[in-house]
Amino acid sequence: MTDPQGELTIDGDRATMTFRRHLPHPIGAVWAALTDPLERKAWFGETTIDPRAGGFIEMMPDEPPAAPDAKRLTGRILVWDPPYVLEHEWNQRIVESSVVRYELSPDGEGTLLTFTHIGLSPTNARGFLPGTHAFLDRLTCHLAGNQLPNWTIRYEEVASTYPSWQ
Repeated sequence: MTDPQGELTIDGDRATMTFRRHLPHPIGAVWAALTDPLERKAWFGETTIDPRAGGFIEMMPDEPPAAPDAKRLTGRILVWDPPYVLEHEWNQRIVESSVVRYELSPDGEGTLLTFTHIGLSPTNARGFLPGTHAFLDRLTCHLAGNQLPNWTIRYEEVASTYPSWQ
């Protein structure tokens, strides 16, 4: 089952975002798009990765339009299981430390990507939902060889489809 809008689960003062996307591409191609710095740059932004459990990842997203020190994120790789699981810390100045996990599994002729972001506050997770949606749409276009949507425009388009939370 896929869920392009993702789901938000709140447990006390922490939230979990989960997105499930069917991608009509082999696992190896999806893995490369997530972990190869040149491929990741195409849809997300500059990435440096030491590909191993205990290694380090640093990312500088191209979007949103914000100061570099607000966008830069770093973390230790917690799980490195090619081509199925990449899990790493998400340390970013603008939010609390958290963990993201990309899990890939065969899905018919393609791949099921399950993306989970654990540990944000509910307020920050609500703000990250449309942004993550927009980045995953860019990943989908990258894999298909299609022109990538502008992140800011895509964010605005999808943000209006999410519930208004108090």
